[in-house]
Amino acid sequence: MIKKKNKVWTFLFSLLPGAGEMYMGFMRQGISLMGLFFGLIFCGAFLDIGIIWIFLPIVWFYSFFNVHNINSLSDEEFYALEDEYIFPLGQWFPKEKWGNQEKKAVAIAMIVLGASILWVQAVEWIQYYIQPLLPERVDGLLISVFEALPQLVIAFALIVVGVKMIKGKKAQLDQEEEPAKIEEQAKK
Repeated sequence: MIKKKNKVWTFLFSLLPGAGEMYMGFMRQGISLMGLFFGLIFCGAFLDIGIIWIFLPIVWFYSFFNVHNINSLSDEEFYALEDEYIFPLGQWFPKEKWGNQEKKAVAIAMIVLGASILWVQAVEWIQYYIQPLLPERVDGLLISVFEALPQLVIAFALIVVGVKMIKGKKAQLDQEEEPAKIEEQAKK
């Protein structure tokens, strides 16, 4: 049941992203924020991408102030507030409207995650079984390459996706400008 709670407990629970929302009864918001916060930590540590941790304070502050803003609402506004996920993926990508692009994106994400898990295991296997057999110079180079490769692949993939998004937006803008140019030429 969603109801206003004790301010001291609300403050204490608000120190952990998502816990304050869950304490007040907003389970979907709380689970979303907690999942995002700990998901960022997991991805940053597991994939060894420290730059991802830049977003941790943003999620933490959002959650902290969200809890206190919700708790400061009037009773009418508080009880009218609906519990929704922070990222409504069901609205953005309804399963019945999933096309090939959405399915392909999910498949690629699953392949990347699976490949990264296999890669971590391969590096450990190489360190334990193959590394003692190699000369020291080759050993250091091999391990350096194996440890850096996932980050390089992810960085390359992010660049490619970013470039495609920019090109797609430019093409969309060009299509929107085309009818305006035709109308201007017709007026002349």
